[in-house]
Amino acid sequence: MEINGDIIAQEGSSEEYANVSNQLIENSVSEPAQRSSEDGSVLPPITAPLRETSQAVESVLRSDIGVNTLLTRLKQSIASAREFALFLKKRSTLEEEHAQGLRKLCRGTHESARRPDNRQGSYVQNYDEVVRIHERMADNGIQFALSLHQMQEDLHDLAANMERGRKQWKQTGLSAEKRVQDSESLMEKAKAKYDSLAEDYDRARTGDKQSGRVFGLKGPKSAAQHEEDLNRKLQAADTDYSSKVQAAQSQRQELLTSSRPQARQALQEIINECDSGLTLQLQKFASFNEKLLLSNGLCVSPLKGHSNGQGPQGRSLRDVVYQIDNERDLENYVTSFTSKVGHKPTDIRYERHPTLAPSQQTPPSINRRSQLMSNQQTMAVAGMQSSPTQQGSAQIQNYGPGQGLSTKSTSAAPDEIYNSSPQQASFPSVGAVGPSQLPPTPASAAAYPQSSTPTATAPGERIPVDLPPLKPVFGVSLDDLFKRDGSAVPMVIYQCLQAVDLFGLDVEGIYRLSGSASHVMKLRGIFDNDSSQVDFRNPETFFHDVNSVAGLLKQFFRDLPDPLLTREHYQGFIEAARIDDDITRRDSLHATINSLPDPNYATLRALALHLNRVQEHAGANRMNAGNLAICFGPTLMGSSTGPNIADAGWQVRVIDTILQNTYQIFDDD
Repeated sequence: MEINGDIIAQEGSSEEYANVSNQLIENSVSEPAQRSSEDGSVLPPITAPLRETSQAVESVLRSDIGVNTLLTRLKQSIASAREFALFLKKRSTLEEEHAQGLRKLCRGTHESARRPDNRQGSYVQNYDEVVRIHERMADNGIQFALSLHQMQEDLHDLAANMERGRKQWKQTGLSAEKRVQDSESLMEKAKAKYDSLAEDYDRARTGDKQSGRVFGLKGPKSAAQHEEDLNRKLQAADTDYSSKVQAAQSQRQELLTSSRPQARQALQEIINECDSGLTLQLQKFASFNEKLLLSNGLCVSPLKGHSNGQGPQGRSLRDVVYQIDNERDLENYVTSFTSKVGHKPTDIRYERHPTLAPSQQTPPSINRRSQLMSNQQTMAVAGMQSSPTQQGSAQIQNYGPGQGLSTKSTSAAPDEIYNSSPQQASFPSVGAVGPSQLPPTPASAAAYPQSSTPTATAPGERIPVDLPPLKPVFGVSLDDLFKRDGSAVPMVIYQCLQAVDLFGLDVEGIYRLSGSASHVMKLRGIFDNDSSQVDFRNPETFFHDVNSVAGLLKQFFRDLPDPLLTREHYQGFIEAARIDDDITRRDSLHATINSLPDPNYATLRALALHLNRVQEHAGANRMNAGNLAICFGPTLMGSSTGPNIADAGWQVRVIDTILQNTYQIFDDD
């Protein structure tokens, strides 16, 4: 693992530590190290510890406690290596968590900075550069954490190897010491027996010469026989004692000349190897810290002429921030709306309503006809009145004092319309200011709106059907609409969602039941002509047929050249849908949604929040999240993308998960 390119050479394993320690031992034996003071003068060489130790150290190592002393010292070295390895492990974990958190923060900031609801221009460009600088710092931190982790593993292996060596030489060295102690103990016992027999023999030889007998196991013995037995035992004890002395001398000689020096040298080498490995890792730790701080410093403020991956000029963080031009960003933003500036507003003047004019100047029929023509020219609606046999509706037109013509559609069965009297049919009337009664019209004219009389003509019939596609929206990509109109959510989607929110949330089967195909085609022609002139807040604009509005919305998504969820991210959505865990599936879909282009993300967000409102009225419209997902799954993910027969269920699961977690994925603002 490395932070910069020259760090790999410093990486190593326990074998490297052995080579380094052996080299240090050889160098210490061959020639003394040369030291220099701060002024450059050469200081006296350091005496090699394995060649010229002090008399006190040498006396301790040659004594009986030398091996135990070295074993204790080796145990301390191993404990120190393990302690530093634990420190490296914890430091590596902290650095990795910090670096990963910083990288995640930068990734989220990159995604949110490009959203249309944030500032653009020089701000977003330089802000992206600030985030990229932090990303490089996060990469340095991750490399530093990986290097520390590798060092920790190397130190752990080193400590394990040293522990095995310590146990081996502990057994070997202490076994030799134990053999010497046992032989000396046997020698002491033989000497004690020998001394005791010698004293008994001396008493028997120089003792009382009177005749007497000594009782033995086989009977009484004479003094001569007793002396002879003691002499024989003394000779055997002398021989045994002599052999025990020779064995103890041999064991001690072997210990002093072979076993103890070998154990002492091996333990010293293991200690030096462990200490050298620990020192090497400390040096690497210091070097890695310097490299980390230097790399981060070069990211924040690179040297002159040093790009450091920040572009040809290598701008510093300060330079990047100072490149933000607030005035130019504001001017560019305001200038981008130049094409949307409307025509010069007409002069404001008072116009007297024709119904208030004196009755003798204008006949009532002329007033009514001119009122109807004026109202139809200014009405922002489109639609056709169906025949009574198809729709079963009639138009009731009322005039109020000082008001324009208003049309109210009331549903009635065809028989009720045919059987109603002329007074119950659709007859216009005026308020108190005008005449009290207009001349009645035939009942057939009220029941059949297609009549050529002005009172029977529905407003929607005056809206042209074949409009030229001046600004087409159907079949145009979201990105092109965004560039042309400047709105991340197309106007047709905004109007359709608004109409369903106002008039369709409680309609049973909304988005499942199809509207009138002719209505959908007429509304499509109106939007392709000029979508900015459409206002679905008036239900007459869409012929009081909210299902046609829902069908128009789905038709827009089906006609997109690239589906709303895009072909590029199709496989990512399907793979996320295959995840069984709800939380993991939601987070995976959230990450894929965040990678969508800006117009797609904004449109999906508006649609998801709207469909969430629809499913909140499922008690009335019978459209819960699962039903809506069935309706919109193939529509939003594309009918020709991927193996749809196999992926149809996964497409529905994608939309269902989004609707179930709308407020976790999107902000409600």
